[in-house]
Amino acid sequence: MPADRLLSTLLRSLQTYTDQQDTPSRLLSTAATLLTTLTNPLNTTLLTRQLLTAPALWERPDGLRLCLRFTGVFHSAAVIIANHHLAVHENRAEPPKLGYASIGGGLSLEEWVRAVVKSADDNSSRWKHLMVLGGLLIGFESQEHSMLSNSLRSTLNKALIQATNLALEESRGGEELGAQCITLVLNHSFQYISDSERARLNYDFLLPVLVGTTFFSSEGLQSAYFIGAIDLDVVEVSGNKFNWPETSSSYQQIQRMVSRPLFTSMGPLSRLIAHAVEHVRDSWLIQTLVDDINNFAKALTTQWRQNKLSEIDISEEAVFLLEETTKTTLPGLWKALQTALFSTVIVLRAVIGRVLGDRILAADGVAPILATQTLHTLRNLYFISSRFGSSSFSQYIFVYLTAMDILSQYHIQSDAFIKDIRPMALGNIPKNPLDRCLDLYFLNTAEHFTLVLPQSTNENLLVAAATPYLAAGGNNHLLPIFEAAHSVMLAVLSAPQSAEITARHLPFYVDALFKMFPDNLSSRQFRLAFKTLVRVATPPSPLSVSQPDLPAILLELVHHRALHATTIPLKPDAALAANLPEDPYTPLSEQAVLALTLIDALPFLSLHLLEEWLPVTGELINSIPPEEMKQACRERFWEMLISGEMDAERSQICVAWWTTQGGRELVLFGEQKSYVPIMSGALLCQGRESKL
Repeated sequence: MPADRLLSTLLRSLQTYTDQQDTPSRLLSTAATLLTTLTNPLNTTLLTRQLLTAPALWERPDGLRLCLRFTGVFHSAAVIIANHHLAVHENRAEPPKLGYASIGGGLSLEEWVRAVVKSADDNSSRWKHLMVLGGLLIGFESQEHSMLSNSLRSTLNKALIQATNLALEESRGGEELGAQCITLVLNHSFQYISDSERARLNYDFLLPVLVGTTFFSSEGLQSAYFIGAIDLDVVEVSGNKFNWPETSSSYQQIQRMVSRPLFTSMGPLSRLIAHAVEHVRDSWLIQTLVDDINNFAKALTTQWRQNKLSEIDISEEAVFLLEETTKTTLPGLWKALQTALFSTVIVLRAVIGRVLGDRILAADGVAPILATQTLHTLRNLYFISSRFGSSSFSQYIFVYLTAMDILSQYHIQSDAFIKDIRPMALGNIPKNPLDRCLDLYFLNTAEHFTLVLPQSTNENLLVAAATPYLAAGGNNHLLPIFEAAHSVMLAVLSAPQSAEITARHLPFYVDALFKMFPDNLSSRQFRLAFKTLVRVATPPSPLSVSQPDLPAILLELVHHRALHATTIPLKPDAALAANLPEDPYTPLSEQAVLALTLIDALPFLSLHLLEEWLPVTGELINSIPPEEMKQACRERFWEMLISGEMDAERSQICVAWWTTQGGRELVLFGEQKSYVPIMSGALLCQGRESKL
């Protein structure tokens, strides 16, 4: 069919859709073909203008899918025009001037672009113009060789930014599809916009649109309510097991959500929001943003708590869930939740950066509030981050540590925050996995605030929250929370203002420490805990005044335990295996770990204790039966001597013991030689075989 007749037919179809076969996809496909073949620029303008106002398209929209297909029409047309122009350009002996190159339909490149752009007038909504301008810019600039002249590229950039600002003003009227379309087009085209034009964006209007579309719209994360429908579809089957079928409506809803245009590009979209956060002019909008994200995270946790799946620990999923759930539906849900976590953290990363550099947000009345809300958000998302390992996500670590660092400058607010996130059942281990997860977040976070919290909070809240996990055992799946409880206790005992607390709780803690190792406490955590206790009990610690014999007692406990400990290799620490995946690992027995524990404590001993325990430690090293474990202890002993862990006085004692008092022979060969005082420069006779 000739292009003119096809154009007439298409224009009639765009005005009415009595023919059910004229679907939006079919109409847009025909339009994409015509845009590259029309010979009259007026017809190109007319077709584009009709597409922007066509009832057949916009009276039955398919959300952002239609907007994406609409943008794709102009993207595809721009790619075809650019490729045609490039082919013409390469086949000529002398490359023609850009403005006079013959392209599809006989129009020059500039004529064709200006004919399309001319259609973006007052007859259609401004947000629809973005799809035309954004599609053209993406189509031309995404090619390996851009065929746009500098002036034409600048024209498209300026037109897109101007249309965006006007569309943002229109979107304040509440047109949801318009706001979603702005987000979609900018997310795909932002990388092709020049920095000078980006500076002209109205970020104060843009930021609320981006956040609302991403976190709360039906095309984004839906205010986290997509989780609420899951509980109705989780059914109990035979054998005391549960199943969340793949055919359930809730799972199908999640599948539709993750396939939507915004969700599939959530990574670039979150970075676009972060860019808007960094450039927004009204600093108070940042507070609104943090409030909104905190409400989203709170809704996410609330919806998850009301789900039967939240009552099953990750270690029990294979026992209580069918294979269909563990292999298909549940991984699909966690993938969506992981995307939500990453997007939220990237936005919070920009917020924290803005707080550090903005004098308004860094004010004493604002900074602790933002830091507190950020930590609350991370707490509500902790059931996701703890499952995937937040320590491997550098932006999460930055947000978490920096927010705590900011809040710790304000002691009253820090105390209020710690009390606000206290465990629900203080003094007991909760049965619900989500509550245990929140307890883990509390313990990991409270550890960093012990220096600024009042003594009463440290004892009545932190010690009380950690105590149930110190005495518990029998479940290796709770090892992270056991270790977190030990870390909290050590942090409290090490705080300068906690001397009285240390004296009261140290006996109980030492007893719990030895009971928990090695079954419910890793070797790494045990060594760290014991080293910390020795450091707390030695001068100049206040505890050393009231309990001067405590370091020696602690050392005797470890030594006695080591003499009767097993020599069976323990399982390697998960954290050590994760940090050193390529390094050879020497399995260590309980006895070897206790020997290493003594070695770790040597740099903190008083001088007379150090002289006493150097030979005892050497003898213990040589009593370890497997040669590999013995060698690992020798290497750690040598590292302690030469790595600078000792101060000058202790180093002198170690050097003298190693060189002239038989330390070298004892550690390396298991031989204790006795030496007699001799005059300086004298030669020691070593038996009849000596030649001297």
